[in-house]
Amino acid sequence: MDERPEIAVIAELPEDLRTALERDFQLIHVPVEGANAHPVTAIPSTVRAVATRAVLGTPPGLLEALPNLGLVLSLGAGLDHIDVEALAAQNIVLAHTPDQFTEDVADFALGLIYAAQRRIVEADRFVRSGRWAEDRFPNGRRVSTRRVGIVGLGRIGRRLAEKCTSLGMPVGYHARARLANCGYTYHPDVTDLAAASDVLVLACAVTDQTRRMITREVLEALGSAGILVNIARGAVIDEEALIGALQDRTIAGAALDVFDKEPDFDPRLARLENVILTPHAASFTFEARQAVIDHLVEAARTHFSTVDPSASPVS
Repeated sequence: MDERPEIAVIAELPEDLRTALERDFQLIHVPVEGANAHPVTAIPSTVRAVATRAVLGTPPGLLEALPNLGLVLSLGAGLDHIDVEALAAQNIVLAHTPDQFTEDVADFALGLIYAAQRRIVEADRFVRSGRWAEDRFPNGRRVSTRRVGIVGLGRIGRRLAEKCTSLGMPVGYHARARLANCGYTYHPDVTDLAAASDVLVLACAVTDQTRRMITREVLEALGSAGILVNIARGAVIDEEALIGALQDRTIAGAALDVFDKEPDFDPRLARLENVILTPHAASFTFEARQAVIDHLVEAARTHFSTVDPSASPVS
């Protein structure tokens, strides 16, 4: 008889994370997303822990279907699909990964700035297509003099600001309020920040205040030489306004790692030469993945050893 504690896996988790969890826990695979999605009522009501991912979170009806639930493991930093207040009200522990991706996502954002301003992806296409023998590649922009505006100065935004500053780039930011002991220029209005920036980077959470924050007006303020970089969530942008701004060159370009719909993003974006598209991959490093695995496995071990020492896995 398998006496390992049970964890219901309700999301499409990476194989290496599943393998690590299986060493100590009995995994019950009941996906509530994807082609073979089950209703939450298909999850055994006796399970005391679920493993999900940030973009799925805690689906409607999950807490009602699992009266014994005591732990939610969530792969990712985002909380916009997790009812944190409901979990707290029912004394359900949430273990997610807000810190493990900071360095890598900030690195990726900086890479997107370089790629967009120096036209690196465009240059790759230029060489592969054979145009190099026939034409001269157009100029890019010097990165070290670009003014960077960051929307959201949390863990990732602040780390990106440090990296940009070290390279000589002036940094401004927009947040709900001015941050204490912060040497970057604060802009209480995101449109004003866009107007003062050459590159506008979105690094904020999705809230009622930030949803569709990036409007046509903001993009017009960013201007015809401006670049928009999104490593936050697709919902922060009015995507229709962005596509229009890219088509008519209201802004010079964009670099997007996240989209309104994933992976089925708007196909018009793929037809535009002045946008860089990446598959929500800012956190994809071996180092980040190992840190995430270690954190979630340890959180599960700690939880079960606390609530039921006799059921906890043996080291």
